[in-house]
Amino acid sequence: MANGVFNISKGLWRYYLSLPATNDALVVVLLKGAGLVADSVLADYDDLAALLAGASDEADFTSYARKTITTGITITVDDTNDRVDGDIDDQVWSPAGGAANNTLGKLITCYDSDTTGGTDSGLIPVTYHDFVATTDGNPLTAQVATAGLVRAA
Repeated sequence: MANGVFNISKGLWRYYLSLPATNDALVVVLLKGAGLVADSVLADYDDLAALLAGASDEADFTSYARKTITTGITITVDDTNDRVDGDIDDQVWSPAGGAANNTLGKLITCYDSDTTGGTDSGLIPVTYHDFVATTDGNPLTAQVATAGLVRAA
């Protein structure tokens, strides 16, 4: 298990993080740890509906909702180290669980080109990240990676 960029988003992640459309956003989805497929299989999904129709299950703990991100996205060109980094603010679910809890395994970011009426089949998976946690009613904070969401070097 690791972090990575979905095949459909390789070469495009910087474009997606720039939120180029009028009503677009990034969407953060948490997946349960049980039933996760190998990263090499996960990376092949081209939309969120197909991913969720497979073996992976979306979180459903008490107070869970997908996070829609339209601000707090950073793209940094690092000429010194010859790379480009993309990042998002940490995401917090508070409370997370309590009455119904989950053991989590992955955090997925998706690009939604139209937040006014899209469906899961229109959400393009961008990145996946190991996110192992168990909810218990306390706040849950997701920092996708110390170095950031994604890097091209």
